[in-house]
Amino acid sequence: MMPLPELSDAQVTWVAEEVAKYIEQQRNRHAKTAAPLSATQKALLRPFFADAVLDSARLAILQNSEADSQIENPPFYSKLKAMGFDQNLLPDFADMGAVTFVDVIVSNGPISTATLFHELVHVVQYRKLGLSDFAAKYVTGFLRGGSYERIPLEINAYQLDAEYTRNPTRQFAVEERVRAWIDEARF
Repeated sequence: MMPLPELSDAQVTWVAEEVAKYIEQQRNRHAKTAAPLSATQKALLRPFFADAVLDSARLAILQNSEADSQIENPPFYSKLKAMGFDQNLLPDFADMGAVTFVDVIVSNGPISTATLFHELVHVVQYRKLGLSDFAAKYVTGFLRGGSYERIPLEINAYQLDAEYTRNPTRQFAVEERVRAWIDEARF
């Protein structure tokens, strides 16, 4: 794996600000077509998420027939490549099952309950951290870990969705688990 370029503090701040802008733009764009979670989805996930999370989350499922049928990569990727980032190390949003933009979950096609669970963990993370802090932690996690898979926010979401998938009848509070990671400075 090719190492990531070393960025100055100012460059890291710039990237985090660009990520936050992109998230906000995508949230606003997809919120127009996003729908509330279904009663079935809420019933399945209520043992794990607070009603406030389930009620605020919106889901936009992109269809192949739509002009914008895939989640777009951020426009600042070209600048990252100019800074020395290997294109293959940057997450390709078209390859992702779904992406969460604050409280709007955008799926590149039908979404499974496990993927929805994972994305709702991100909704909780946004609620606890706020958009700016989430973006900053996402960027620094990527830079420290060297890949999407090593971003602590993603590790947290994957661990919780794996626990859910192993035993969907064993209840736990996602909000408490996310709060513990924040309190332990794991993000």
